Amino acid sequence: MDANSLLATADACLLAPFDLESRRLEAVYGALGARRLDYADLYFQYSRSEGWSLEEGKVKSGSFAIEQGVGVRAISGEKTAFAYSDEISFAALRDAARATRAIARAGGSRKGRVARRGAAPIRYEPLDPLASLDAEHKIGLLERLEALCRGADARVTQVLAHLGGEYEVVLVSRADGVIAADVRPLVRLSLQVIAESGGRRETGFSGGGGRTDYAHFSDEVLKEYAQQAVRQALVNLESRPAPAGSMTVVLGPGWPGILLHEAVGHGLEGDFNRKGSSAFSGRIGERVAARGVTVVDDGTLPGRRGSLSIDDEGNPTRRTVLIEDGILRGYLQDSLNARLMKMPLTGNGRRESFAHLTLPRMTNTCMLAGAHDPREILGSVDKGLYAVNFGGGQVDITTGKFVFSATEAYMLEKGRITHPVKGATLIGNGPDVLTRVRMIGNDMRLDGGQGTCGKEGQSVPVGVGQPTLRIDGLTVGGTA
Repeated sequence: MDANSLLATADACLLAPFDLESRRLEAVYGALGARRLDYADLYFQYSRSEGWSLEEGKVKSGSFAIEQGVGVRAISGEKTAFAYSDEISFAALRDAARATRAIARAGGSRKGRVARRGAAPIRYEPLDPLASLDAEHKIGLLERLEALCRGADARVTQVLAHLGGEYEVVLVSRADGVIAADVRPLVRLSLQVIAESGGRRETGFSGGGGRTDYAHFSDEVLKEYAQQAVRQALVNLESRPAPAGSMTVVLGPGWPGILLHEAVGHGLEGDFNRKGSSAFSGRIGERVAARGVTVVDDGTLPGRRGSLSIDDEGNPTRRTVLIEDGILRGYLQDSLNARLMKMPLTGNGRRESFAHLTLPRMTNTCMLAGAHDPREILGSVDKGLYAVNFGGGQVDITTGKFVFSATEAYMLEKGRITHPVKGATLIGNGPDVLTRVRMIGNDMRLDGGQGTCGKEGQSVPVGVGQPTLRIDGLTVGGTA
């Protein structure tokens, strides 16, 4: 499907049923006022989503939701006016436009619109996940997953799984004449396994997904998820209390990139840097990381959870180099912050829904591979921690300070993995940690497709990735 086909789909879903042809959209911009605006857009959205949850061997809950509406935004200078309606109609659009018009009362005359279609490569098929399996087979999928987990080891006592899917159609109409559309599928399966032995209970996690339909969860994929979660739970049953102190830490590839996302990625978003509240503010061109550290944000990766064909301002997503060989090269931008900072757009304007304002947000944020074999990195550590998976964490954007808890970690002694540990937390400062990277693996891997990022009360799907990393002098909080 090409951009014209996506526009036709969005028009049939979001405009035609409500008699909103181009002439009426022009009238909405007229209602914003005849004076100058730096930017204005209409954001139409329709989405259907569902969720199925399995617990104690049964699918105990299911949910289904339909959401549609339109947001109207006008920007003049640094001021933004915004209104939205969950009713798509000319009257609702006109009222929302009138509610935002106060922002445009100063300046010269507004330029006339020259309509043009936004074009961007399609990063995923416009599938409808909800229609790709009937209810019976969705329930059967979760039941097969539970059977795989319980069959893997007799110590597995509980399996919790959640299957979710979303079909979303968006259309962006801008005051500069650009009109662009996207059809966004999204599926996610999360798995939690609890194992018990000798009166001790431990947990393992796995799962994944992406911008596709439920066919993604083949029997082979389900088996892999079950093996990962069960293995992690059983490893944690054998874990000992984690030591505390400053030590060398090796991060595994893939999902541990969540530390990079939180501790560094948010600090590279344009709004924080425009306001001077990021630890990276005003440092473009400076060395902010060790040599060999290259960090990119890439919304163009086919089918990935964080990918988009267009951002929520109708701009094509990009592969943006943020840090190159340790040197800070740029920030992630939406239209407002790019204009005020006099920097290029990067296609990172994102919003949770039509009822939210656009913010500069990450898509798929990764550290690129280096030259070292992962075995060489592990073998280089005399004593330290090997962190393979992470759970939750907290970050202060202003200072870069973070605390992250490891859900699977091991001690490294004389270049060998010895025993698993429990209760390890990593404590540090994002910009400082980047300078402590000593070895970068050649095994860069993306996460499985479960990431969700929160910012200012908005949640959006994201991806992370990194190779195996050796970081020296990182503070570990433990329980020993």
